[in-house]
Parts: sequence; C-alpha cells; structure tokens
Amino acid sequence: KDERDEMAQRLVGVQLLAALCVQAGAAAAGRLTAHSLTVVQRLEAMLLQGNGSDVSLRVETPNADEVKVIQAHALLLSLQSPVFEEMLLGHNSSLLVLKESSDCAAVFDKFIRYLYCGEISLRLDQATPLHKLATRYQVTALQQGITQYMTQNLARDSSPGHVAGWYEYAVQAGDLPLRDSCLQYMAWNLSALLQGGEWATVSSQLLMSLLQRSDLVLQSETELFAALEAWILHNEPDGLTAENALRAVRYAMMPPRELFRLQTQSSVLARYQESVRDLLYMSYQFHSASPLHMAKYFDVNCSLFVPRNYLSPTWGSPWVISNPTRDDRSTSFQTQLGPSGHDASKRVTWNALFSPRWLPLSMRPMYTETGAMQPTRVEGGRPRIIITPATSSADFAGVNFQKTVLVMAQQRGRMVVKQVYTFHQSTEENGDFLAEADLYRRTSDYLIDSSLLLHIVVKPLYQTLITAKN
Repeated sequence: KDERDEMAQRLVGVQLLAALCVQAGAAAAGRLTAHSLTVVQRLEAMLLQGNGSDVSLRVETPNADEVKVIQAHALLLSLQSPVFEEMLLGHNSSLLVLKESSDCAAVFDKFIRYLYCGEISLRLDQATPLHKLATRYQVTALQQGITQYMTQNLARDSSPGHVAGWYEYAVQAGDLPLRDSCLQYMAWNLSALLQGGEWATVSSQLLMSLLQRSDLVLQSETELFAALEAWILHNEPDGLTAENALRAVRYAMMPPRELFRLQTQSSVLARYQESVRDLLYMSYQFHSASPLHMAKYFDVNCSLFVPRNYLSPTWGSPWVISNPTRDDRSTSFQTQLGPSGHDASKRVTWNALFSPRWLPLSMRPMYTETGAMQPTRVEGGRPRIIITPATSSADFAGVNFQKTVLVMAQQRGRMVVKQVYTFHQSTEENGDFLAEADLYRRTSDYLIDSSLLLHIVVKPLYQTLITAKN
C-alpha cells in the first residue's frame, strides 16, 4: 500500500527464465505468454515459501544487529547473476553471508524477487540502493532499467530533492548517461534547484560543473550570485573552492547598479574581493565602453562576456502557441541590443514565425525588402521557427545574435524545460527541432492544455575584431 501511495512504478526486466516456458510443440504465442506467467507465479511462490531452497542468503549490515535471511535457490541465482555464480561455484556450505550497506540491505529482498520474477516496483528513495545492487551483482537488465527509471523521474517532486543525489551517485558509479541526464536537467531547470532545499547540499564538484555552463536557464546572473553566496555561507568551503566558484560568475552580465550593490552589501564578495577584483574591473570597463572599442583590447569571447539563457524580459519572451499543428503563427518582441551598459538604451525588434509544416531551406522563398516572412508550407513538413530582426542597424556590427528556444513540458505534474534548441536564424539549423514531440498526439508531453509553451532567448555575442593590443 505504501508503494502504491508513493506512485510506485513498475520496471519489467528481461525474464531469463522464460526459456523454461518453451516446450516442444508449443506454437501459439498466447500459450507461451500464459505459460510464462504461470512459471513466474510459481517461482515467486518458491521464493516466498522457501520450497526446495538449497542456499540461505544471510544479509549483514556493518555496525548493526539486524540480519536478513532469505531462502533461495543456487541454480536460479547463478543463471541471473555472474557474481552469484562465482560465489556459489565450489561453495560447500548452504549458507552464503553477504555484507551490504544499510540502504542496500533494506531493499535486498526486492532485488532477489526481481531475479525470480523479472519485475520490480520501487520508490524514488529506493532507486539508488537497487542500482547499487544491480551493478555489484552484474544484473545488467535491472541496472539499465533503473537508470531509465531515474532519468524519467528527474522531475518528480520529493521533499529533500533527489536529482543532485542521483548525480553524485552516478559520478561515483561511473554511470555516464545518468550523470549527464541529471546535470542537463539541473542546468535547464536551475531556478527550481536554487529555490529548493537541495541546493545547499550540492557538492563543490557539482557546483563548479553548473557554474561553468553557458546553457543554464535562470532569471538572471544576479539570481545565480545570490544562490552561490548562500551556498558559501552554508557550507563554508576552503578559500580556493570559494574563489574558483566566485570567479565562475559572469559579472559582466549584471548591470552596473547590481555590481555596485553587491560590492557594498555582499559579505562574501567583501571577503573574497581580491580574488575577483580583475573580473569586476573588466566588467565595469565592459559597461562603460563601446563593445566595438572593447573588442580591440580584450577577448570578448571569454565566458565573462557570454550570456547564459536568461528568462528576464530584457533577453527574450515567452510564446504560447495554441493548437500548434493548425497553421503558421507569428509574434514580435524586443530585446536589449547587448548586455553592455553602452547598449542599455538600444532595443532590437524581432519577428518570429512558427510553422508546423515548413519547407527545407533550399526550397524556402526569399524575404521581401521589408523583412516580411512569406512561408511556404507542405504536407509532411516538420515544425520550424525562424527569427529575424525587423530592421537592420549599424549597431549590429560586431554582434552575433544567437537564438535559443526553450521548450517547456509537463512532467510528473511539474513544468520543466524539456528541450533547448540553439541556432542563428532558423531551427532548421538543428535538424531535430521537435522531432520527438509528436504534436498531433493529444497526450504528448510537449502539449499543455493543447498548447506548445516556448520561451525565446536572444543572446548577443560580441566578436573580437583586433587581437593585438594597441
């Protein structure tokens, strides 16, 4: 009942014992399926009742008096796990003592049941210890199944948070797909992580992995600095760790008024100001001079001058497209020309066009002199977004506009960033824009109340014009 209340999810693995169900002369698939279910039921009964058991698994936990004993069958254990096979080979005693950590011991009976039945139900808090057991005993199907379960449940709500913990475990276990999935999820949904209780407990390694990314999705760089300051005050790391983290902040992406406020009000910045003095100095220069002039003397392609995916209205706009398969849609919005204070008063108007069935680039018509977009659609075409400035300007010189479309989705009852697409003019540059969305299916994760929820971010990237200093 507890597992049902916790929205237990069933993982069906490869039932290696299905071979026991194949009998000579059995031809109908329905007969084989029914027989295999019967065998599984009988195997589960054997496990529960201990009928025919020839080995006792004694699961002991260090520094604990509790001992778990499971009556099992050596043949079945050996068939399912190479590790058990090696343990039992030449083992003269009917007792096999296993040393397990407390979290693994708590779910060991579930693990053994999987070996008999080929399926398992679990809660979020049981995923890591079961993955440990599957890894240790080389039960590949279960290991892969739990990795998939964890990847699909990153958005599940849990009071202490679980994604950062899963990331740390994946690093330790060497599960690269799980590690990368957790890191990407946290990067794309960073604001939610920063506001949760899980943030204060993240490791310094995870902290740096996030701070160094340009694809972080959050309100502003100021929000990131505030979260980092809280992390430092809570964890009191060594000086080198704090300095490295503070140097990963992109101060040039904060307006001068915010920089002045931080220098006068932040206790952390006051303590480590000497470590970031050069970055603050360059940021003030960045805001006071023309980017074209700045580019003559500094490498404006370094991370300090590269914006992240900021949700602030300064850098983009949300876009809700109802019934996205129906016809073409367009919208217009404005962004600041660039993050430099020199460009603070300059605005760029953007035209965005969404088409559910868009022609390939080679067949696309040219724009008119006014910049109006004239789409040509065909049946069977794929969704596309094209974003162009409403007018050209001399201010664009030295600026390369990178566009990013954040695609929202409903997962486990929460709104999350499902996909991030980056391009210069059209999503056709990606080649896989919404390829997995299936917008015609009403139950698609990408549709929320029959609408496609997007957020467009325009990232101005300054280009270094002269590398040699005058």
